[in-house]
Amino acid sequence: MASVTLSATPKGNGYQATVTYPDGVAISSAEAFPTQAEAISAAALRLLDMPERLERIDAPEDASKDTKRAP
Repeated sequence: MASVTLSATPKGNGYQATVTYPDGVAISSAEAFPTQAEAISAAALRLLDMPERLERIDAPEDASKDTKRAP
């Protein structure tokens, strides 16, 4: 089963939002949010803004690694 993690880590005077995908790729916010809840909400919104990353979770393993396109 695949899992996507939304997290909030301390950064400066607030919390940084991070989305971590099953392949280990992590995308963090540049900005800090005042509360952990706001940081996790921002991570969730970021996740929804990138549906293609979620679609790759269900892609066949060979298709996700294939970066070449047929002419």
